[in-house]
Amino acid sequence: MSKCLDGKYIASLIRQEMAGETAEIAAQGKRPPCLAVIIVGHDGGSEAYVANKVKACAEVGFTSKRLAFEEDITEDLLLKQIAALNNDDSVDGFIVQLPLPRHINEQTVIEAIDYHKDVDGLHPINMGKTVLGLPCLHPATPSGIIELLDRYDIQTEGKHAVVIGRSDIVGKPIANMLLQKTRRGNATVTVCHSRTPNLTEICQTADILIAALGKPLFVKADMVKDGAVVIDVGTTRIADPTRKSGYRLCGDVDYDNVAPKCSYITPVPGGVGPMTIASLLRNTMQAYKRK
Repeated sequence: MSKCLDGKYIASLIRQEMAGETAEIAAQGKRPPCLAVIIVGHDGGSEAYVANKVKACAEVGFTSKRLAFEEDITEDLLLKQIAALNNDDSVDGFIVQLPLPRHINEQTVIEAIDYHKDVDGLHPINMGKTVLGLPCLHPATPSGIIELLDRYDIQTEGKHAVVIGRSDIVGKPIANMLLQKTRRGNATVTVCHSRTPNLTEICQTADILIAALGKPLFVKADMVKDGAVVIDVGTTRIADPTRKSGYRLCGDVDYDNVAPKCSYITPVPGGVGPMTIASLLRNTMQAYKRK
């Protein structure tokens, strides 16, 4: 029977640790760390995610700022808002919630963020340092995955890790982090994507399988070998008339059929998602201390 990698529980432990650090800062008469979030438009998933980030800040004693703009905001005006946060000494870190409307170039926005305040860890300088194994603000979701593996003492050294998905946000950075000569690195890593032939056969060789492709229920039981560790990064809303909301969150993994074969598996929700927010808090504290 598989064991649940309870991201919700581990994230709560991290928030307790963050709250302790914030209390020590307050005892020294200093201001607490501050995280700002920019959100554009009214996507339900993004709004819920931002609300969770603001709530998490309050729980650990951080201050937070939520800057909301309508979907028709121009790219130029958004870049001016980012510049203002870059120059605001009271803000230690900030994120621009993705995705953005189509008329705004996401890469331009990411590169406009001061990398010292880039707590999502997506700026090219932070991404580059992540690849090189240098100290930086690591991408939040991959950092959360590594922390989850660490807290459950899951060995990665010498293991075959297969990552499905090559996104800049998850796939590429988690592959590089698992390659590093670190406590939760030293894995042999294969990255698969939409052009990969024999995907099922490759996945069957994985000791650690990370699904980050955004296709609900894509990973089936026949793709997973017995005893594998499965990390499900996907969160897709699918219609569910039995729910009051009319939808439910679904991962990239067919959990009910895959879980019995695994040694460990993350649920959706309650797995990687809470760990991403915990990583944002840790990155914000790191940015605060560096100042």
